[in-house]
Amino acid sequence: MEVVGAAVGALVATTSDLLCSCVSSKTNTTFNLHSNLAAVEQEMKSLTDRIKEVKDETEAAEKEGNKIRSEVVTWLQDVETLQPGVDAILGQMVNNKKPSRCFLNCRKRYRASREVEKTLEEIKRLLLVAEKFNYDVVCPTRVPRAVEHIPGPSIQGQTTASKKLDEIRKALDDGFKRIGIWGLGGVGKTTLVKNLNNELKKASTQPFGIVIWAIVSKNVVIKNVQKQIAERLNLEVKMEESVQRMASRLYERLENEEKFLLILDDVWAKIDLDTLGVPGPEVHKGCKIILTSRLKEVCRAMTTDLEIKIEVLNDVEAWQLFCQKAGDVAHLEEIKPLAEAIVKECCRLPLAIITVGAAMRKKTKVELWKHALNQLQRSVPSIEGIEAEVYKPLRLSYDSLQGNNIKSCFLYCCLFPEDFAIEIRDLVCYWRAEGLIGEGQIWEDMDEGISLIENLKDSCLLEDGPERKTVKMHDVVRDVAIWISSTSEDGCKSLVRSGIGLSEISVGEFSNSNSNSLDRVSFMGNNITRLPDCMIQCSKASVLLLRNNGALDTVPEKFLQGFEALKVLDLSKTSIRSLPRSVLQLRDLRVLRLSNCSFLEELPPLGSLPKLQVLDLRDTCIQNLPREIEDLSELRVLNLDRTSELKSIQPGIISKLSCLESLSMWVSGFCFRLKGEEDGQATFEELKSSFNRLHYLNISFKGIPWEKSEDLSWINRMSHLLLCFYQAKGSSVKITFNKKWCCIENLNLSLSQEWIGWFWDNSISLELEECTGLVEMLEDFIESDASFAGLKSLYIINCPTSLGRGGGCAARCDLLPNLEELRLYSMENLNSISELAGHLGQRFHSLRSIKVEFCPQMKYLLSCGDFIQTLPNLEVIKVTYCKNLEKLFNNESGQNISPDPMVPKLRILQLKNLHEFKTLSRHEETWPCLEQVDVWECKGLRRLPLTNQNAGTIKEIKGESEWWDALEWDDDQTKTSLLPFFHPQ
Repeated sequence: MEVVGAAVGALVATTSDLLCSCVSSKTNTTFNLHSNLAAVEQEMKSLTDRIKEVKDETEAAEKEGNKIRSEVVTWLQDVETLQPGVDAILGQMVNNKKPSRCFLNCRKRYRASREVEKTLEEIKRLLLVAEKFNYDVVCPTRVPRAVEHIPGPSIQGQTTASKKLDEIRKALDDGFKRIGIWGLGGVGKTTLVKNLNNELKKASTQPFGIVIWAIVSKNVVIKNVQKQIAERLNLEVKMEESVQRMASRLYERLENEEKFLLILDDVWAKIDLDTLGVPGPEVHKGCKIILTSRLKEVCRAMTTDLEIKIEVLNDVEAWQLFCQKAGDVAHLEEIKPLAEAIVKECCRLPLAIITVGAAMRKKTKVELWKHALNQLQRSVPSIEGIEAEVYKPLRLSYDSLQGNNIKSCFLYCCLFPEDFAIEIRDLVCYWRAEGLIGEGQIWEDMDEGISLIENLKDSCLLEDGPERKTVKMHDVVRDVAIWISSTSEDGCKSLVRSGIGLSEISVGEFSNSNSNSLDRVSFMGNNITRLPDCMIQCSKASVLLLRNNGALDTVPEKFLQGFEALKVLDLSKTSIRSLPRSVLQLRDLRVLRLSNCSFLEELPPLGSLPKLQVLDLRDTCIQNLPREIEDLSELRVLNLDRTSELKSIQPGIISKLSCLESLSMWVSGFCFRLKGEEDGQATFEELKSSFNRLHYLNISFKGIPWEKSEDLSWINRMSHLLLCFYQAKGSSVKITFNKKWCCIENLNLSLSQEWIGWFWDNSISLELEECTGLVEMLEDFIESDASFAGLKSLYIINCPTSLGRGGGCAARCDLLPNLEELRLYSMENLNSISELAGHLGQRFHSLRSIKVEFCPQMKYLLSCGDFIQTLPNLEVIKVTYCKNLEKLFNNESGQNISPDPMVPKLRILQLKNLHEFKTLSRHEETWPCLEQVDVWECKGLRRLPLTNQNAGTIKEIKGESEWWDALEWDDDQTKTSLLPFFHPQ
């Protein structure tokens, strides 16, 4: 019993101890409730402050594109989870709902106390964690965003720019690796690529792992460009690091990008990507480059796959942009006409429109608008911001020009009126006269001048003119050129008053410009009626342009006396009747232009102008060429076109011009005399002595100028030859020979067999227009076994022939074995090309193109058989307005017909207005290379030589919908496969 009692006693004691300990713990928890509640309230205030600080730091970091540390994100989530419990506890305290002291509520009281205790522990833990990351909420190694927004104006609503943006996006999608965006300074290249960048940012799926933007600028510093790329990649920038070391780090980093786009803005010269540290598209398949530049040549140097030129705004966009910058004032009734005129002066260039629009914003006085317009028209940069924001940026393009005299050549272009179509030939002539380009070249050689013009066009300083072989200056570029040349100190200082409506020139125009320092003077394109009747001191001026002043009828004697250094004097398109004697004092004059001076009847003795190289007398009324002209030992160009009153050129004048290279007398009243016609006037015989130096010759005769068997090899030395032979009844024969292209018009070929063969034998391309005797000439060729292997193109226009009636004999060999192009126009008696081909012995093995128009008797093009089985190299067939044509090829019965396609390489087929046409080919024949089909008014054609296989080569089928619907096919699948390529018209 004692043992049991002892055991029970021990058990009771142990249980009592445990119970007391548990009761004590719970009692402590229960009795600490009030102090814990106070602690929760106090600690929560600290935590709330810390929450606000962390959230502020996080929001700021996110705005900067930084990634938040994962522990910070977890901490904020834990805080958010804790908050409802704390709010409930603190709410009870606020509402004074204290737990009951009743013994029956001890259990609830304990649970509440325990909850408060846990909450306090969690608050303390969160405060402790917050201390550990100590305000550093950003990841130590940031991952850059794929695309960062770049601030800039939107192009929304600008149709022209939006189309270009779509073109760039498409080019990226189509796999172009290097894209060059080029155009005039201020045209909006940077704005466009900024919009591209920001569109990529909005894209639902990112095509690139990262898009990098770097500004290059004119005076490029490679390390600065590297720094921009490194910062975008979140690489550490070490300023003491070498370019080579930085390039290595950039290269290694970019190699790890699967796809990236590098945008290089404002590039002025080639940048080596290896030096920069960028793996190019050749070594990194995911690399794409876009660059912007004013210079197309830079795009080429950077080996771009595609160059996209950015054009100026259209008129509507220009007006909208101006109104956006100028505000509602531009719509006021009295201001709107002036505002529209100002926009016109800005010539749709965004930079100019923005600058001028901002300068005129909210200006309501009409006088201010009138003044601004006047300043723009005078090319004076007095409007606020124009010089700094428009002129100086555009001058960078001028400053970047490299090469001998190219800057001077560019400034020459501003001498012409605004929007003037400058003839390239005139421009090159002026440049050469001033020694800006090679004087030693043949005068007609334009290569150097054209190369220089292309350079200026690629720099966006010149653009194509509205007419062929012309250029023009953008109005704002011209204004900048005038601004530069008005203060130039390098031989280009100019007084430019062209195209501004002047009625007279005052002495003040010169005195205001310090006339003795002027190098060039232009009053072109005004309404000037008189010039100052006094000596103007312009002792340095080498150029004086007075052309296109139709009312000017007199040049005062004294006016030119102060221009003793003139090299170019242009009085074209004025009403002058004579030249002052003072012109003879211009001992350095190189170019004298008097074209279209329709009242000019006589010239002074110009022999005292020893350096004169160009004398232009087109469209004047001179009646004879002064004898003294023979003393112009440097004269290289003499133009007498359309001098219908010219009747006399004395013998020896032309032959004594030892440097003469170009003599042009198109539609002149003077004809060179032939043998037996000598009457004291210049003869063709004496002109022959000049053939070794002449390169351009355009003259007339009253008959054929050479003997039947005369050597005509001198013609090959000409770059251009036009000979006109006047015949009885007022008709005339013309022979034009221009660099192996020959055109013979209105000649009886049967009377010219002895020499006509020379032109066939020495031409690559030959045109016969309205010539008779074609059959007789060909028969003469056949009899002499002639063959013209050099002739590749033959064009016969309206030449009557008896071949269609079965006349003529056939050649024993192919007269034109290398003919590639055959064109027939208005050959009324020809039934088929085969009649002509058989006569010439032609197999057409080299023929690439056939074009036939207005041949009403033709029923088919060619007969197929033993003579011609296929046309193996024919690529183009065009037939129009042949009203009786029924088919292209006639398969002769009894002849061996090749199973191969008649035209295995045909790519282009055009048939128009062939009302009887029915058949293209044999029923089972297909043309495997056909790409374009164009059919119009050929309702009888029901089958095309196409199958499903053509869907891989065909690009376009054009025709009427009714014709397409009526076509017959071997199966529906063929029509279905070709339907996407049909475009109704």
